[in-house]
Amino acid sequence: MSATIDSDTAWDAFARRDRAFDGRFVVAVHSTHIYCKPSCAARRPRRENVAFLPDSAAARAAGYRPCRRCLPDSVARDRQAVIAAATLLGGDAPPPLAALAAAVGYAPHHFHRLFHRLTGVTPAAFARTCRADRVLTALRETESVTTAIYAAGYAAPSRFYADAARLGMTPQAATAGGAGETLRWIRLVTPPGQLLLAATMRGWCRFAFDEDRAGLHAAFPVATLLPGDPALRLEAEALVARAAAVAVDASLPRPLRRTAFRTLLHQRATSIG
Repeated sequence: MSATIDSDTAWDAFARRDRAFDGRFVVAVHSTHIYCKPSCAARRPRRENVAFLPDSAAARAAGYRPCRRCLPDSVARDRQAVIAAATLLGGDAPPPLAALAAAVGYAPHHFHRLFHRLTGVTPAAFARTCRADRVLTALRETESVTTAIYAAGYAAPSRFYADAARLGMTPQAATAGGAGETLRWIRLVTPPGQLLLAATMRGWCRFAFDEDRAGLHAAFPVATLLPGDPALRLEAEALVARAAAVAVDASLPRPLRRTAFRTLLHQRATSIG
């Protein structure tokens, strides 16, 4: 049994077929001598007939064989494929879905569902967040918006302007370090860590982990920075709660989970309007 989960929690996850616990332990069934993922769709055995083991290796060492229905040994392979794909999506030229799936050894439709199930977002949405990060850096390093757009990997300016709402300000203001903008900011605890959220009159302009006022000032050195008021806190807490409600595989690397979480925040901020 994993040190991070007790038997009652494990049984509850198994009873609910909670995919978020896949990979954190396996369920060994004494009566059938098989082991399953917590999310296995098979009929549930009696609780006294199961044991919770840390992983597939422990189950095999104890004499159990893998379930042919849920394929528990595939969990580690799936996770590694998602990690590898996230690295490709974070590059300057993220591949389209078919090429991405082929690179990690999966069929496109299956891998799209797998990536979404483990991260809570689609590969395309994850790639947009990575590209938006690059364009903000590029805007700060050049005086030309067009140059920054292409440097960040956008195929055309129209693609950039479709994502420009993420900036919370005009591209020209971002290029000028937030000139003429007033940023209200707040920090909240989220599942992937301490998060700074900042907004302008246009909307949210920054979601940054492990950042404080000094970091915000470094990103927007000529903007006016003000602590968030109670109204902003309520709005931020509601936004974070909506993103945190999406199941994400907790065993994925933290940087990947943080990018996925910021993607969820952008999506929910847009849906709120």
